[in-house]
Amino acid sequence: MSDSHLKLLAVFTEQRAALTRFLARRLGSRDTAEDLTQEAWLRASGGGASAVVNPRAYLFRIAANLAVDHQRREARQPLAAAEIDALLDVPDDAPDAAAVAAARDELIMLQRALDELPPRRRAIFLAARLGAQTHREIADRHGISTRAVEINVQRALEHCAQRLEKNPVRRFGPRPVASS
Repeated sequence: MSDSHLKLLAVFTEQRAALTRFLARRLGSRDTAEDLTQEAWLRASGGGASAVVNPRAYLFRIAANLAVDHQRREARQPLAAAEIDALLDVPDDAPDAAAVAAARDELIMLQRALDELPPRRRAIFLAARLGAQTHREIADRHGISTRAVEINVQRALEHCAQRLEKNPVRRFGPRPVASS
């Protein structure tokens, strides 16, 4: 072995960990970085090392070139069938036709249930649930207490739940007695 080759080997041995870290940062893979570090040594020791003025810079330039070559190869490589399937297997959040039809039927039933309510109760319910008004504002407009607003809203909810065959959500008042 020549002196320049021994000097290059000494620099490689000293800088091996730094070369691997450099490649790992560029490629995002410690395993690939290890492989390319070895390949950098094979290329550096293969010839032409006698004219190297700065062995450290020479090794890092070889490593950088190997990283670019590796990235180009990876970019050209076509996707595997499993990768393509994974990309195409996107869940569809849109409801199916049956769910859309069921939702429309439920809306029609809700509209009928609301139409069955007395006009004042329907107005109070819609103001409380859709109008974004406070119970105090609704009470003032209708000349009733806030408790009367709560009762009207609760009764409207119970009526709609009964017509839709659902259990109403109770937000206030006593819990219903469970029937056996």
